[in-house]
Amino acid sequence: MSQIVWMARHANRLDFVNPDWFLTAERRYDPPLSDDGMVQAQQLAKRLAKENIAHIFVSPFLRTVQTAYAVAQVLDLPIKLETGLSEWLNPDWMTEEPERLSIQALAELFPKIDISYTPRIAAKYPETREKMWERSGQTARCLAAEFFPKNILLVGHGASVLGGTIGLVGETAKMEVKASLCSLVKVVLHGPEWLLELKGDTSHLSQVEEVIRFA
Repeated sequence: MSQIVWMARHANRLDFVNPDWFLTAERRYDPPLSDDGMVQAQQLAKRLAKENIAHIFVSPFLRTVQTAYAVAQVLDLPIKLETGLSEWLNPDWMTEEPERLSIQALAELFPKIDISYTPRIAAKYPETREKMWERSGQTARCLAAEFFPKNILLVGHGASVLGGTIGLVGETAKMEVKASLCSLVKVVLHGPEWLLELKGDTSHLSQVEEVIRFA
């Protein structure tokens, strides 16, 4: 039997478009999508509409939830909040542990969130790059195994999409995957081996970033 693990990075974020947003934001490390990011999320949803995806797992940051919600509405699936897919909790980027909306607050905003789901893997601030790759790779392996043979979608960040891919296909992914905004990675299980079929596809997007920022 085979299985497909799709991985998508969130769409464009408001502080990439308006850096001054960060200066007065209540949760400065948890920006929402920008207006063009919302368009990208809809384009991602349209791209995945005909794929046989059974489960959606998403990082609990607002921008990833917004991206996943667009897909969930098209696929009519619940969203499972998985902390193992979180942003790289890099102290060089964040001076303190990032404050996020609570699960209850997110569920009120996004009714398709499955509040009964318990995250499988924790993410703890601060963490090194190696620790981030380890926990996001572990998350991808754990979810793929637990929900086998169903096809699943993981919605995360540039770093956690790359880490999840490394966790399945190995170190070669570091040189192959380009996880730009709202891009898609597709990893397929053939027998005992995971094969990388899409390495950061953006063909579904009308606007693509030129410089990849992993955040």
